[in-house]
Amino acid sequence: MNHFTIFASKNDTDDIQDKLSDVFAKGFAIEKRDNEYIVKSKGFFKKYRCSINVLSEDTDPDYFAKNIPGMMGYYDAIPFEDERLKELVMIQISVFNTVIAIEMDKEMTDDHMQLFTNLLASVGGIGFLPGGTLLDQNGVVIVYPNGESGPSDFRPHACTRKIKAQEITSAQGEARKNKTIAFLTNKEIPYAASLPQLPPLESYYFKSQEEIAKRAVALLIIIQFACDVAQNGNIEESRDFFTNMLRKYEVQEWVTDHEKLFFEARNPSTQEAVNISWQYEAYWTLIWALGLVEELNFPDDVCDCEYAIQVVSGCETFEQFYDQTTMRDKEEMLDEADKIYRLHWACVDSRINGQVAPLALNESVVMERRRGLFWIIGYQQEEWDTISMDT
Repeated sequence: MNHFTIFASKNDTDDIQDKLSDVFAKGFAIEKRDNEYIVKSKGFFKKYRCSINVLSEDTDPDYFAKNIPGMMGYYDAIPFEDERLKELVMIQISVFNTVIAIEMDKEMTDDHMQLFTNLLASVGGIGFLPGGTLLDQNGVVIVYPNGESGPSDFRPHACTRKIKAQEITSAQGEARKNKTIAFLTNKEIPYAASLPQLPPLESYYFKSQEEIAKRAVALLIIIQFACDVAQNGNIEESRDFFTNMLRKYEVQEWVTDHEKLFFEARNPSTQEAVNISWQYEAYWTLIWALGLVEELNFPDDVCDCEYAIQVVSGCETFEQFYDQTTMRDKEEMLDEADKIYRLHWACVDSRINGQVAPLALNESVVMERRRGLFWIIGYQQEEWDTISMDT
């Protein structure tokens, strides 16, 4: 092995040269050429040379635009044994803005690796080994290429610059925020003026009408299976029946990875079944976006489950279901996303202060509606199973 790469989230790279000087303080000469550093050993014996290239989002935006999505795709395809760890790794990759690429002119020794992990610790990033093993800032394995977890107690780190970059401000976003605040004020619901704007319309990756329709049908079928599990029904009969339903409507590919694990489990968890059953409320936002629900009522009670089932069960094919849908205006969907975002804050604020939620807001309903709406608008391109619920 003669390559080692450090990925990091840093406000700037001004201190990299000082960190290199500290790590290679004894027995080395460092020569700087633009963003490349040449490190040479001074000893007469065992001479070696390595080049260290420093790339940042400022100096090499094309590199990050191309390679970070590729890196996310690579690790997303790995079957992690710990799904929560996978989420943390994906979050970390998404905020990388600095790369330190080290290339030796010969095979690295243990002594070399110690130097490079010292640099890793100093920079505060994660290390990437050829083959895909990831190391935390202390040089401890986070995950192996086969998805096996390492001993690291890994937590992602983002610089303040990357965090603030998510808070895109615009006149449009401020107007939408103020519109929601007026709604909350009218209903005497507390709000946080400091809660950020949602970004403007052009910042999103809205799902298409067909994508929403296919996801809606697939989700409804999985919910029905979950309801059978929660009610102690015959698991195998239910699984066979709903497998046929997925095939009938041709939506097998729209079941999420998490749902597949639940659906295919020999003994699916009753608690997980209850959790998935709550996603009726997320499904309700999908069929609202498709024009099958007139309006999203105030989230203090559950949706009309009987009607929710009927809009699909009354159709023999997916095409028949799709033909009755009409896509809502994007501005209207974004307005609802902003509203549910701020209602969620009100729920959390009342809960942590030991108070009853205002106007009997149902936090479970609010959270699932947020899942559906934020997925529809493509907020930060998050996947269904990992929609963030920060407030």
